Amino acid sequence: MTGRLVRLAEASRATVSFTFDDAVLEGLQGDTVLTAILMSRPALRHAEFGPEERAGFCLMGACQDCWIWQDDGPRLRACSTELKAGMRLRSTPHASWPATGDAP
Repeated sequence: MTGRLVRLAEASRATVSFTFDDAVLEGLQGDTVLTAILMSRPALRHAEFGPEERAGFCLMGACQDCWIWQDDGPRLRACSTELKAGMRLRSTPHASWPATGDAP
């Protein structure tokens, strides 16, 4: 499946592999996590209170729309976090985590 974003420039940067919801994806060095995910998928996550999918809103870290989880627990804002090789990311917290979504 392809994402909604289309890269128009800077396509020669080094490739960076990471996982998102157990799927291996690739972005480019210097991408934000949000950009890398949306290059491969049409959405970042499902909305908490409805059937809609979310793909970021403000794109500058001011809203709360792009929160995702690292596989080891801590949340991050996908729009303002630089992609790093080997990141293991999730659109939802593990079911065993408390309601706050923070790792035990």
